[in-house]
Amino acid sequence: MQENTPEFEDDDDFDRPSKSQMKRDMTALQKLGEELLALPESRWEPLALPEILYDALRAAKKITNFEGRRRQMQYIGKLMRKIDAEPVREAVAAFKLGHAQDSLKLHQSERWRERLLASDDALQEFLNAHADIDIQQLRNLVRAARKDAANAPEKRSGRAFRELFQFIKASEGVGDE
Repeated sequence: MQENTPEFEDDDDFDRPSKSQMKRDMTALQKLGEELLALPESRWEPLALPEILYDALRAAKKITNFEGRRRQMQYIGKLMRKIDAEPVREAVAAFKLGHAQDSLKLHQSERWRERLLASDDALQEFLNAHADIDIQQLRNLVRAARKDAANAPEKRSGRAFRELFQFIKASEGVGDE
């Protein structure tokens, strides 16, 4: 007596990715293409992308129509399937990390400014943390910003406030590369 159950072999094409997985991979590449598009063009050059992909990215930057842009992004995703996407992922991640670090440094500079305007103790802390700055210039900026802040809101210029922030930002090394 024979059984009617089919016998599964080891080579039944189950080793290839499912259609759903392939679709997820294509969507991920398309999103990576969108993130690549968000980078400045100067960041594309070190990636040694194929010329056709460069052209597609440049064209996508010019497209304003929603449907046209969507189709162009699909095309970029299709082109991305033919390249090694890992260097692109690394470049996008490095760019995002750089922006996050710059943003964090700006927030730190803003906090320093707030603290410097609030108390004289913060001035000494800042001087201890940044030994190589012009103390007199910092004191003048803090004094001017406090004086400006004491004015009525309609009489404030905000110039000293901005100059103090720029001084702090420069001493913190924000934007230096």
